[in-house]
Amino acid sequence: MPRHFLQDDDLSAAEQLEVLELADAMKKDRYGYRPFEGPKTVAVLFDKPSARTRVSFHVGIGELGGQPLVIDNVSVLMGRGEPTEDIARVLDRQVAAIVWRTYAQANLEAMAAASNVPVINALTDAYHPCQILADLQTVRERFGRTEGLTLAYFGDGANNMAASYLLGCALAGMEVRICSPEGYQPPGVVAYTDPAEAARGAHVIATDTWVSMGQDGKEERVKTLMPYQVNASLLQHAAPEAIVLHCLPAYRGLEISADVLEGPQSVVWDQAENRLHAQKALLHWLVNH
Repeated sequence: MPRHFLQDDDLSAAEQLEVLELADAMKKDRYGYRPFEGPKTVAVLFDKPSARTRVSFHVGIGELGGQPLVIDNVSVLMGRGEPTEDIARVLDRQVAAIVWRTYAQANLEAMAAASNVPVINALTDAYHPCQILADLQTVRERFGRTEGLTLAYFGDGANNMAASYLLGCALAGMEVRICSPEGYQPPGVVAYTDPAEAARGAHVIATDTWVSMGQDGKEERVKTLMPYQVNASLLQHAAPEAIVLHCLPAYRGLEISADVLEGPQSVVWDQAENRLHAQKALLHWLVNH
């Protein structure tokens, strides 16, 4: 049976470390790994718009010796009544892996259950595990480790990024603090409501857009979440060597201030580049397991 990556804990802690170490090696030797030489094809499916996901997978598959088959609006196929499982059975006879950026986690799980090749979550409403791998690679580059570090996340604690931070960073041996107002907290998790308390001594400060694709009520969300903005005042409570993560796109003046996003503690551009290396390592690891 193939290995899939549908959520962060589909890898064990040891396996996650293997992928991260491979990502580091691939970053140093960018063109030295060619598991898709042939070329083999990787299907990259998009139900949601993307920039970094599209670019990083497209470039990465090519650098691994393969070719990306990019399919937009997969929902159009399913809208004609074709089950997800049937699409999986068509694709897995022709491609080496399937990458899908979609809405419902259940659809991704149905694809994986019917597929004989690895299926990768490129983002769902529930999780964004590829982003977390890139974030962890970025943390390792700055601190030389993840174990024993503290990550504090500010904003909408009920979204996919918060869920993946809780799983992925815990696997990496990090303490994870979610800081959100009432009504925006992750289910089953004790969250912080005081930003200064959550940031105190943290090594990594993270945030995400407050209004995800398709969400309504922007004005109310902004009003409620503004006290949770990542800004210079918040950083004063963090560790002196703290770094700032944002998975992008960033809306300056909302979830993060412009001076912090462009400041010396921001590593968001390294983080965006590491999507390429982390995803290449993940693809390489999955097709060999």
